[in-house]
Amino acid sequence: MPAPGPLGPTAPASQQPTPSIQPAVSAATGPVTPPAPAPVPAADPGLRRILGGPTGLGTSSLSLARALKPPTSDSRPAAAPDPDPAPEADQVLPVSSSEGPVVPGLYHHPVPEPDPARVEEVSRRIKRWAEDEVQLYPEEWEGQFDGFSVGRYMVACHPDAPSIDHLMLATRLMVAENAVDDCYCEDHGGSPVGLGGRILLAHTTLDHLHTTPEYAPAWEESLGSDAPRRAYRSAMDYFVRAATPSQSDRYRHDMARLHMGYLAEAAWAQTEYVPEVWEYLAMRQFNNFRPCPTITDTVGGYELPADLHALPKMQRAIALAGNAATIVNDLYSYTKELDSPGLHLNLPVVIAQREQLSEREAYLKAVEVHNQLMHAFEAAAAEVAAECPLPSVLRFLKGVATWVDGNHDWHRTNTYRYSLPDFW
Repeated sequence: MPAPGPLGPTAPASQQPTPSIQPAVSAATGPVTPPAPAPVPAADPGLRRILGGPTGLGTSSLSLARALKPPTSDSRPAAAPDPDPAPEADQVLPVSSSEGPVVPGLYHHPVPEPDPARVEEVSRRIKRWAEDEVQLYPEEWEGQFDGFSVGRYMVACHPDAPSIDHLMLATRLMVAENAVDDCYCEDHGGSPVGLGGRILLAHTTLDHLHTTPEYAPAWEESLGSDAPRRAYRSAMDYFVRAATPSQSDRYRHDMARLHMGYLAEAAWAQTEYVPEVWEYLAMRQFNNFRPCPTITDTVGGYELPADLHALPKMQRAIALAGNAATIVNDLYSYTKELDSPGLHLNLPVVIAQREQLSEREAYLKAVEVHNQLMHAFEAAAAEVAAECPLPSVLRFLKGVATWVDGNHDWHRTNTYRYSLPDFW
């Protein structure tokens, strides 16, 4: 395969300077006048969905399609000719029809069938990385690794990635995150006992220890001491070389959030505490997919500036997206988790116990919670797009929405891992 073009984000020459975001920053204290109306390009259904906001009775006032003009400047970075280009924005791709039923009543958006050539190449490269570079799993786990179908997952979630190399940034991190979850927390030797120490030391592969010469060698040696740490270290090394310092720090911060959520769930497991529903949802806002969609700009080869990422309304949109995507996991993995030893917390289980509902009633209520989160995300994204319609903001919001949709499609189609309960 020809060598890919250079990685790393580049800013478009037409990007507006930071002072232009002040109206969005001050939105809480005064009204913001949106740009002049103009039609949304018909060739960009993902952006049209964001600008349109949620759908359904009583939501028409939230639509921005009539009030917001997307910037005319190209928000994609200038790049060398790419030997492995992403599909053209106006290319009509078939909707994914792979096997796997949708949870009845679940609010979702179908996605195009992931590019099979990209899926095949990402799958080949990630397996080679797992086996040759980080020695991720013993031979007897190979079938489970293949069944994860991470190549299809990441291609569906990042259709705008400029190259396979960009897709591999997300794919390595996804595999490493799952290795930590499986080996430290879940199926392959995981335990809540002592998890805090293991997670903290693993986190130093992402956020390095800075210490004296006497103690640094022992820490450096520890980075290769088990498969999860080898995977974290290698995946982060690749990511840092492609990302800007602020993007790398954003990822470290989001991973700290994730690890804190792991520890809350582990504490409840040790004390056999079933949280209130709101407590469970708070934990799931941290033990969450958030680190995955928030690297959409790095994988896309551009950057959402740190001050725009930090806007409170942007943070709300990101949090809601991660929350909705995570409840999708609760719904599709429900039967798998019921078959595992002990009590495994997920939203239907918590609702059933805390609200004294039947398993079916609790599951259906969890579907409705997901739907409300999805509608709230789309409304929040539309609000950010209206108040701060910069190219990088619009593209980032589109990338997050696309990731949420791709995440659902992967859960739906991965019948190796998931099956639905017989509630219908």
